[in-house]
Amino acid sequence: MVAAGAALADEVGLAKLTMGLLAERVGVRTPSLYKHVNGLEDLNRRIAVLALNEAADAVGGAIQGYAGRDALAAAARAFRAFVVAHPGRYAATIGVEPSGPDDPLAAAGQRLLTAFTAVLRGYEVPESDVEHALRTLRSLCHGFGTLQASNGFQWSADIDESFEWLIAFADRGLRSM
Repeated sequence: MVAAGAALADEVGLAKLTMGLLAERVGVRTPSLYKHVNGLEDLNRRIAVLALNEAADAVGGAIQGYAGRDALAAAARAFRAFVVAHPGRYAATIGVEPSGPDDPLAAAGQRLLTAFTAVLRGYEVPESDVEHALRTLRSLCHGFGTLQASNGFQWSADIDESFEWLIAFADRGLRSM
């Protein structure tokens, strides 16, 4: 049910995802969905967990065997690709808070942070600045990916070239720490 909801969110946008639309998609009556989820908020949280785990898998897999700029580039490209391919499920991750340390959302979010933290090991980022560096990387990748997914770049410059410029910019910044 969650996978179907995530696919539908990618297709129509998270804001347009409804229990009725999901029921129609999977061929059941809306009340039948409540055997699987406790409503739209629960479905959105489960989609967020799925998305964070998928993004963590993509980034973690991409950085294997790389360090420094190569790891940064691999992580950034994987994250951007995930956001562009799955805009609805990625949108579910924004602003949702774990209910506690045992919440699957907390574990999934930590997996993604761990992958990006591994990227930072290739740079001499002081421990006291790691959280700031993580927020900066997230902001850069999130901003670019969500703008691209929503067709927010309508200039003539090549989007891939711009993204490579972003990677070089981040690399220079991290090396200067």
